[in-house]
Amino acid sequence: MVSGLPKQDFYRSLRNKAASMLFDRKAGSSICPKQVPRFGYLTHKKCRLPPQGGILQMEKRIVTVQYNYDVAIVGSGVAGLFGACHMDPSLKVLVIAKREPDLTNTSLAQGGIAAVLDTVNDNQEDHIRDTMIAGGYENNPDAVRLLVSRGPADVRELMELGAVFDRNPDGSLNYTLEGGHCRPRIVHHKDSTGSEVQRALLAYVRTLPNVTIWEDSLVALLKKDTCFHLDVIQEHTDLIRHVNARVCLLATGGIGRVYEYTTNSKIATGDGIAFAYRLGARIKNLHYIQFHPTGFANKKDRETFLISESVRGEGGYLLNAEKKRFMQNYDPRQELAPRDVVSHFEMVETKRQNSNDLWLDISYKPADFIRQRFPMIYQKCLQYGYDMTKEPIPIYPCQHYLMGGIDVDLWARTTVEGLYAAGECSHTGVHGNNRLASNSLLEALVFSHRAAEDINRLAKEGKLPDFCDGDFPEDHYTDRLPGGIRTEVRAIMQRSFFVAPNVEECRKGLVRLDELRRFMESGKWHMDFHCVESRSLVTVADLILRGVVQQEEAKEKKQEEANQ
Repeated sequence: MVSGLPKQDFYRSLRNKAASMLFDRKAGSSICPKQVPRFGYLTHKKCRLPPQGGILQMEKRIVTVQYNYDVAIVGSGVAGLFGACHMDPSLKVLVIAKREPDLTNTSLAQGGIAAVLDTVNDNQEDHIRDTMIAGGYENNPDAVRLLVSRGPADVRELMELGAVFDRNPDGSLNYTLEGGHCRPRIVHHKDSTGSEVQRALLAYVRTLPNVTIWEDSLVALLKKDTCFHLDVIQEHTDLIRHVNARVCLLATGGIGRVYEYTTNSKIATGDGIAFAYRLGARIKNLHYIQFHPTGFANKKDRETFLISESVRGEGGYLLNAEKKRFMQNYDPRQELAPRDVVSHFEMVETKRQNSNDLWLDISYKPADFIRQRFPMIYQKCLQYGYDMTKEPIPIYPCQHYLMGGIDVDLWARTTVEGLYAAGECSHTGVHGNNRLASNSLLEALVFSHRAAEDINRLAKEGKLPDFCDGDFPEDHYTDRLPGGIRTEVRAIMQRSFFVAPNVEECRKGLVRLDELRRFMESGKWHMDFHCVESRSLVTVADLILRGVVQQEEAKEKKQEEANQ
């Protein structure tokens, strides 16, 4: 229910209201181009108008109004919202949220934000070293140093904008420890830090007069000539809105829905990466995928409930099928080893025991401590019949995070002029081949802020491109893309690359993905959420598996050269 109406009826009323705003009451005449507060700039095109008092009929789903915005931000998570916060007030900014603005991967982040705020007991060099170790030294050192040095100021600003983090009785920030960190440095809000960050940023952005948020809106097309052109579908209506933007910031999050089991939200279909790839942007290391070692072992739901890294940071033990600890047999860091290490040895242990049963146990800690420190996880586990204050909880690795993505420089600029990327969809080089716990929200803050700074500089110097009307294709196709494509893609990925890749299955998967791609390209399909997301998933899956195969071929070649 929205505003007392069923959601579909509510959006239908909005569509009709929008139509009446765009046209005057005299049939056959249209309004002059004008600026509409908080709706950007409307540009005039000819169209057939409804009779007086009538409702605009969206024949062939053609919308005859184009919106001009200085900046289009695709995505409403921490990267999109923090970027919007820092755009110059003179710039008209559009934030496009695929579903509700708070349905993001940011909202699902549990652990916290890693930053050196306590300079007495911590230092930036240690944070840099921890990040490099976790990333297998494949990180970009300049990007890591930028992240660690700029991060504390951005976290403090986040608190000034209203984000609340847990504190000790004396009022000081409470820092927690997570795997891969040499000391406690993670600020957190219970076990729902991302939700708190999302709440604070969304509340602030909604106060900004130069920022407009479109929700339940999916970008179906992204093109570029002089400026950028976006074709935006609004769910629950027949409305398609055309947007011209002088620059574009992609903040579309991860690719989790390419897998059967993921901690990602349902919006994480890799749309931004697919758009950037089609525009010719460089995509890098898309096969660098992190599998979190402690997803709740629930095989019924595709969206796996995450058991935060901080549970192990607070002393949780990993147990095998016999309910015995095993990490001490594989790594001296035991449960606090980086995520890729833990996930790998979990799979080794399941093979050794010939059982997929794994457990996480923190029940030896005081029950009140567990309930206060992990209230959301505690309640979630109860819903599935487990009391983590009294017993171990079942866990298993699942897809969690993408280290690769749209390649960007230290200002979040892609290889396409005017196109920026920040957050999980981007590849900054910060994470190397494995992300250190609680560096993800920090990366989104720092690099979205950098993107805004660069855009503001271009605006001040008068270097932003002029607006131009886009040549938007007419969507008059009625054939719906058949179902089942997304399900098949997920099955291919689960077989081909789960924790460790199966190169032979990757090669088979690439053949089938090429068939699916050609099938989608051969038809003239009605452009809806299913069609756009299916296209994105096939593109992303193909790029991931190609990366795996190329990496394996490079290893084989290197081995052959060494043997000569």
